[in-house]
Amino acid sequence: MEKSIRKFWPIFVLPTLAAFIIGFIWPFIWGIGLSFCQFITVDRVNFVGLQNYISVWADNTFTHAFAFTTLFTIVSTVLINLCGFGLALLLTRHIKGTNLFRTVYFMPNLIGGVVLGYIWQTLFNGILTILGKPLITLNATYGFWGLIILMCWQQIGYMMIIYIAGLQNVPPDLIEAAKIDGANSRQILTKVKIPMVMPSVTICTFLTLTNSFKLFDQNLSLTGGEPAKSTMMLAYNIYDTFYARSGPQWKGIGQAKAVVFFLAVIVIALIQLRITRSKEVQQ
Repeated sequence: MEKSIRKFWPIFVLPTLAAFIIGFIWPFIWGIGLSFCQFITVDRVNFVGLQNYISVWADNTFTHAFAFTTLFTIVSTVLINLCGFGLALLLTRHIKGTNLFRTVYFMPNLIGGVVLGYIWQTLFNGILTILGKPLITLNATYGFWGLIILMCWQQIGYMMIIYIAGLQNVPPDLIEAAKIDGANSRQILTKVKIPMVMPSVTICTFLTLTNSFKLFDQNLSLTGGEPAKSTMMLAYNIYDTFYARSGPQWKGIGQAKAVVFFLAVIVIALIQLRITRSKEVQQ
């Protein structure tokens, strides 16, 4: 029976593999090819070489979006992981209502990005109007911190769950041995718990880095890139270039921006994985 299943495994794999190639691999390769072309539709293209990539870096909106996205990613990654780990520590102390708190903190992650953005836009507009300050879409600083608050509110609960799982897997014997050796709470945290939950740190840092860097829905619905595209992030800038600008040259430039964006995410993710995995402790 087992031998017959092994014999026919390609038949079972083929449908999924075909769907993956048709739906992902081929469009991905074709998209890279289009980044070297000027086009209106994908079957009417004109090869222009590296001109699109030169135009990408000549576009001030893209370079600003790149810097804005990088700053946003750094701040949100640090805040989300610190707050998520802090909540995980509190909720693994066997306090009353732990399960309720875990559920409440995790729930924002279930809300769609567009809906979340409009909800927070309404909240921010109401608060800032009451205080007599500029609305969130009229001030880049308020827009930046509005996006940070939204991202933290949505992601902290999810990262908290991962950190809780990591903390619960720390062997109690290690903690007990550290206490016997005279270690205080701070030493147990820094010398025992954090090194043992580094796999969770790797996962959470990877997720927050990539989610922050490719943020689109929330950016579109919360600030819409306003004022004057100063709060526009990379994914939204690519969308704006491809769909909001007229002319065949912009399609190719938008495609080139997408390739640069993809490479940036890959490089950042690989660097982060290498750094955090080097800190992991073999159990």
